[in-house]
Amino acid sequence: QVQLVESGGGLVQPGGSLRLSCLASRNIFSLNPMGWYRQVPGKQRELVATNTRGGITNYADSVKGRFTISRDSAKNAVYLQMNSLKPEDTAVYSCYARGAAEGHDYWGRGTQVTVSS
Repeated sequence: QVQLVESGGGLVQPGGSLRLSCLASRNIFSLNPMGWYRQVPGKQRELVATNTRGGITNYADSVKGRFTISRDSAKNAVYLQMNSLKPEDTAVYSCYARGAAEGHDYWGRGTQVTVSS
């Protein structure tokens, strides 16, 4: 079992930046991959970015060049740096992890990101 707790969401103006954090309750070396998804009411959840313990990253086309995912093994955390935010980035962002040994998917409760002037 693992708990994922997100933080860092909020209200930001278009063009602004936010940094989301996801803290895991166990060593993230055992979680592979980790990443971020987002969901808007009435729409399917979509992948934002994923990161493997080997350092391979994957981004949605809509966020490439603006968002950066990273891991900090010492803190058992994964981050999402979001720059040049747009109104269409508004969503609930959830942290995701797959237990490498058990193959089970884990989700955080999510954090709201609102991009509006």
